[in-house]
Amino acid sequence: MADLIAAGVDLVRVNFSHAGFEDHAGRVARARAAAERAGRIIGVLGDLRGPKIRIERFAAGSAELSEGATFVLDTGYDPSAGTDRIVGVSYRELPQDVAPGDTLLLDDGLISLEVTAVDGPRVVTRVLAGGTLGDQKGLNRQGGGLSAPALTDKDREAIRLAAQLDVDYLAVSFVRTGDDVRETRELLRAAGGRGQIVSKIERSEAVTYLEDIIDASDAVMVARGDLGVEVGYAELTGLQKRIIEIARSHHRLVITATQMMESMIHAPVPTRAEVSDVANAVMDNTDAVMLSAETAIGRHPGRVVRAMAQVIVGAEKWQKSHPERQRSDGHFEHTDEAIAAAVMYTANHLDVKAIVALTESGSTALWMSRIRSDIPIYAFTRHDATQRRVTLYRGVYPVDFDVTHTSPNLYADVFACVLNRGIAAAGDLIIVTTGELSGVAGGTNSMKILKVQAAG
Repeated sequence: MADLIAAGVDLVRVNFSHAGFEDHAGRVARARAAAERAGRIIGVLGDLRGPKIRIERFAAGSAELSEGATFVLDTGYDPSAGTDRIVGVSYRELPQDVAPGDTLLLDDGLISLEVTAVDGPRVVTRVLAGGTLGDQKGLNRQGGGLSAPALTDKDREAIRLAAQLDVDYLAVSFVRTGDDVRETRELLRAAGGRGQIVSKIERSEAVTYLEDIIDASDAVMVARGDLGVEVGYAELTGLQKRIIEIARSHHRLVITATQMMESMIHAPVPTRAEVSDVANAVMDNTDAVMLSAETAIGRHPGRVVRAMAQVIVGAEKWQKSHPERQRSDGHFEHTDEAIAAAVMYTANHLDVKAIVALTESGSTALWMSRIRSDIPIYAFTRHDATQRRVTLYRGVYPVDFDVTHTSPNLYADVFACVLNRGIAAAGDLIIVTTGELSGVAGGTNSMKILKVQAAG
């Protein structure tokens, strides 16, 4: 964990699909302790399992399916006795959700089956693309349409666990509509959790209700594994770009995930295609790129994080020479949004070294991170939760600073912090945003352009 944090990790994901409370609590505690030892602040994202639809197990641990053969999915079959002709399915509603002619995809699309008949609990299929099928692999219907709800009873238990762990973000798997997100938020708040909600876009139904889901969420994740299986890989890249664009236009965070450097589970270097994949996500303005198996079970967890960080820096260098235009239409609904826009316009037309946002909730820093600028934004805040939350904001860095316990000369204290941390040097210009009433969330209403001065 220390190596991962040193390599550049800003946020860690805890997968509630595996292990129990004690394991997760221990991992979160170790991650936060390692970050503290390194003088870093990291966020924690808890990831709900959701209704991952899976086959059951084979008597021999796996089975070889041959193209053209008949293969039966049976919701009433012995869960440990699968063969190359039949296997159990954990999802009891499968026979009601499919019909002859449907295509079912197993193991992220490596195995494909055509439904030929439905007979009670049995779904009879013909193998279109065969291969070795292992225990408990995932099952999707091409085009979506499986009716499983986004939240299971196990997810409701995990939400209470997430509240106890005080996770900064909670990811909801297999979201269908914004109602799934709103229900999750209500359950998390009822359990005492303060984390923000991340919607994982991985169902074809979610694409239909994309704007409703984004509006109901604090962040979205382009979960390209199941999403690619359901919508088809030819549509995936364009859809990824669309999700990123809509999320940012709605002032939401966006994470791009799945198989970003998959070859590095075993290999010491990424493929050129993986380098381009990560770089293009960065150039499309995603807030974060996420590693999964590469760091969870891979041979080179620290090395893959360093490789990804190098690709990100390279992509951002390209963006510096291709600046985007700032928004020029519409109207502002919030004062802090207006201040953020003024700050970023000024920063892009003035030789400013850094932007300092004195913030309670982090909202002003979020508004600024939605607008293109190559100038780092520092969220000066006294709240641990806000410090951890902004680690996911692109281009925003948390700084522990209590605006309510400063000397009478606030800006002298800001200068001292800036100088001590190497954010800027004496004589550099910085922009500082603050509120008339210090310590009040959502109260940012002013900006100042200041020249950093050394004490005395």
